[in-house]
Amino acid sequence: MKIAVSAVEPGLEAEMDQRFGRCRYFTIVDTDTLECESIDNESSMSPGGAGTMAGQILSGKNVEAVLTGNCGPNAFNVLNTAGIEVYTGIFGKVKDAVERYKNGELQKNVQASVPDHFGSGGRRGRGRGMGMR
Repeated sequence: MKIAVSAVEPGLEAEMDQRFGRCRYFTIVDTDTLECESIDNESSMSPGGAGTMAGQILSGKNVEAVLTGNCGPNAFNVLNTAGIEVYTGIFGKVKDAVERYKNGELQKNVQASVPDHFGSGGRRGRGRGMGMR
């Protein structure tokens, strides 16, 4: 089975990235052999739709599950539609997350774990910040 883990750098020893759509890398791991491939997340710097694009990238890689810190609603919907299970709230090293998955210690999400645009660093709204009335 192939799973994808959001990561800050390539490899099994990397720390996980808490963002799905804006993570720097995805480490794709074969859970039977622990062979892995790390790919650049081409959508990480996108001005919009990063989660949706990241979900499409992983769908094309035939992964069956995603392990990450957080996953927004648009990304969750793309992954769910593609039949990819989503597991959030995970931190630590990629290899440790994979082991926890293999041991059945993780709980599958049934919805997004954060609101949309959570990891983008930008703010949504109508220009009414603190002190402006």
